[in-house]
Amino acid sequence: MNSLNRPYTVVLIVPTGIGAAIGGYAGDALPVARAMSQVCDRLITHPNVLNGAQLYWNLPNVLYVEGYGLDRFAQGDWGLKSTHQNRVGLILDQGIEPELRLRHLQAADATRATLGLDLTDYILTDAPLNVELRTASSGASWGTIGNPDSLVRAAETLITQAKADAIAIVARFPDNIDSLALNNYRHGQGVDPLAGAEAVISHLIVRQFSIPTAHAPALMPLPLDATISPRSAAEELGYTFLPCVLVGLSRAPRFVRREKESFNLGRSSDIIWGDEVDAVVIPETACGGSAILSFSQQNTRIITVADNKTQLNVTPESLGIQAIKVNSYLEALGVLVTHRAGINADALRPTLSSLKCFSKACD
Repeated sequence: MNSLNRPYTVVLIVPTGIGAAIGGYAGDALPVARAMSQVCDRLITHPNVLNGAQLYWNLPNVLYVEGYGLDRFAQGDWGLKSTHQNRVGLILDQGIEPELRLRHLQAADATRATLGLDLTDYILTDAPLNVELRTASSGASWGTIGNPDSLVRAAETLITQAKADAIAIVARFPDNIDSLALNNYRHGQGVDPLAGAEAVISHLIVRQFSIPTAHAPALMPLPLDATISPRSAAEELGYTFLPCVLVGLSRAPRFVRREKESFNLGRSSDIIWGDEVDAVVIPETACGGSAILSFSQQNTRIITVADNKTQLNVTPESLGIQAIKVNSYLEALGVLVTHRAGINADALRPTLSSLKCFSKACD
């Protein structure tokens, strides 16, 4: 960490369920996060970037923050407090079949025995969650929960009685996903049909309890396909997507509500607030989210990446947001390096225009 100045802090966002060319599949934005973590002191990102089913990577300076919590952080309502270890509570949907449930429990036990994670005993929801999947006119995916109160009750029990610091949820998702959409996704095209509904599930618990939360869908294994895209292949490795969620939540920062009285007395050095973010990196056509709108009102550099195409068309220009536009994440890394060093990026180009007079007195 830079000892002479405050930590250089970056937020990496790849919204879920919008068919992002990078980050729209099975943890395929994780290489971007790994690279970006090397050019900043603190990288804040969300489960869609870091979750790769049974694949994950330990990044000590990366904070795993659920999307709703990231929105509240950007708004300045919540701070992020790093922790060495969270005790993770596990919620299983009553609608999961016994054999599939056992697969998930074995995966959870494996993370305890092999990775040393701290989990509470699990809880079953008192009713099936009845997840339903939907597709918006834009092509983005979303979904609904038939029994949200059952999910809330299960989370409350783990928080109040089992003393969970974070919540992992496994909900039974429909197997009868549109065959064309699923086939496109498995072959590296189109939109993840599950992602939008997953966000709805985790948002509910974070909004209700202000606690780190992430979700893994329970599905029956799909038929073997030798032509699967590498970007989707992480989901072909086993019976569950749960391991990456448990690893991410095990050290996810806790949320700290901003109280005016204590805030005015001074900031704690171990809590990060939204106005400390130096730069945000996001796909060029996905700038309409709450977090970006909030960061654009602060002294935060917005960097948009053109070649990470999505199903959306919400550009910074359409919202009046000033942004640095780059073609690739490789270029974005260069912009971050120069920004952190306090260097005007124009100085690295072969031509540099002369200064011009700002006032009319020069005429």
